Amino acid sequence: MSTVPTVSMSSDAPHRAVERSVEHTSERNAERAADALERPLRALVITGSVGAGHNGAASELVRRLEARGVETTYRDFLDALPRPYQRLLQDGYEFSAGRTPRVFDWLFRCEERDSVVHSLTMYLCRLAGRDMAEWVGEGYDVVVTTFPFAAQSLGMLKEDGRLTAPTVCYLTDPAPHRLWVHPSIDVHLTVTQATATEGSDRYGVPMAAAGPLAPSAFAEPADAGERSALRAELGIPVGRRMALLMTGSMGLGDVMASARALQVADNTVPVVLCGRNERLRRRIATLPGVVALGWRTDVPALMAAADVLVHNAGGLSLTEAMVAGLPAVSYEVLSGHGRANAATLAAAGLAPWPRDPARLSEALAEQAARGRVHLPSLPADREAVQVVADLARRWRDECGRDARRDSVTVLRGRRGSTSRATALARRLRRQPAAIVAPGASTGRVG
Repeated sequence: MSTVPTVSMSSDAPHRAVERSVEHTSERNAERAADALERPLRALVITGSVGAGHNGAASELVRRLEARGVETTYRDFLDALPRPYQRLLQDGYEFSAGRTPRVFDWLFRCEERDSVVHSLTMYLCRLAGRDMAEWVGEGYDVVVTTFPFAAQSLGMLKEDGRLTAPTVCYLTDPAPHRLWVHPSIDVHLTVTQATATEGSDRYGVPMAAAGPLAPSAFAEPADAGERSALRAELGIPVGRRMALLMTGSMGLGDVMASARALQVADNTVPVVLCGRNERLRRRIATLPGVVALGWRTDVPALMAAADVLVHNAGGLSLTEAMVAGLPAVSYEVLSGHGRANAATLAAAGLAPWPRDPARLSEALAEQAARGRVHLPSLPADREAVQVVADLARRWRDECGRDARRDSVTVLRGRRGSTSRATALARRLRRQPAAIVAPGASTGRVG
């Protein structure tokens, strides 16, 4: 008969086994923490392909982050929606803003209050949150959006704990709106101080001016020879004022009325950028003395050649003009956000908003006489790209310290780890506001 060997086990053997398990797990945690600290910072930037303004700001932010060594992923909010809802947002915006302005203005105002329209929008944002939860779960150190619907989705993900990394909403519009604001978003950034002040006062959340996100080509001084050559190519007589009329990528709004008003303005030659709207370009081309252009890739050069900008929406084109120092005038603005933007710009003294051709002619002369006027420069640490990079770095440092603490303590369950991550996110959410908007009031979105 074989003898089964016996193993002697002292009473503290289980305790030592747990210690060995903790030790091995702690080593793995320490290794993971070291690996996380060594890899480049990672950012997720979410835009929305409704018009070109949101994409333009997002693309420029991506470029600036990557130039600082931050690995950046670019996503479109519409990709998180079923195809019918994608078309609803894209086609619905173009149709309502371009053809039914009263309906679009009503929809815009409905979003500012608790209404059926606002509830339906929140449903779309929750629906998009399903896919966005997968996007944000890929180990990013900061998540940024330049699209208002995406700001709502991110805020919802923060509220239910599916997103713990710092979040930033960058407002591309001069006028703040309820859809841009969510109390769970960590930082709200704006192009100008006027927008930040208005948004903070209206919605009770801290906002901070972080400067424009536009390519540096717009800021380059105009070469006198190139400027003269381009004006001659466009047929601008020497001594005449060149008014660049921007209509966005879709050519929306009553552009014909604007072109006719510019046509009769004193000493002015209108140059109309019709975007991708070829039908509009052909109509504008029938007006004597008006230069009609389609989609152009040399907009920085056109702004350098122009004396004044005329816009109807206050979006990307206006931001680019601010970078170029080109004085602007709002005219025949779109309903909804166009009117809100024009009001904010006029109140801040950034762009007058004349309501008839006679006042337009006066505004053109006054603005062109100002010459190039640039926005006040911001300290480097207040610029959007630096704020985003700093948030990512602080989050990484906090997570690294958190992992190192875990590597030398008794293992916690998943519930404890989630609680710790949530608490960390809350600390960071409180801290960035104090950094980018010192002294700003806090409160609940109205």
